[in-house]
Amino acid sequence: MKGIADTGFLVAFGNRHDQHHDWALAIASELTEPLLTCDAVMAETAFNLRNATFALSLIRDGLVSPVFSVANNLARLEALAGRYHDREPDLADLCLICLSEDYPDLPVITTDKKDFSVYRRFQRQTIRIVTP
Repeated sequence: MKGIADTGFLVAFGNRHDQHHDWALAIASELTEPLLTCDAVMAETAFNLRNATFALSLIRDGLVSPVFSVANNLARLEALAGRYHDREPDLADLCLICLSEDYPDLPVITTDKKDFSVYRRFQRQTIRIVTP
């Protein structure tokens, strides 16, 4: 399996008490290469788990690969922030929408079905998601 990692998936993977932990372990066992993600997701993961060392180990051990640059995609991010201002999206979600545009064949692996069922890539296309 290949995909794009959201914070909820990584937090569930790293927290054995999370309600979606078993789901996250099952997803991780099916991976054929590192999941793509962004630095904002990694920062949220470290914050939510209160463990930067673990978040960094996800990169070192090859579970995820942060491949998205905020600086190189500022105009895209600002446009998405404006489009979805009523949902008050966080930076990580905006980056993942862009990643889904850059890699349209990859699903976003997330626990956030509520937001990702509303977000659209290229303004009109639904984003394929994998959720618990």
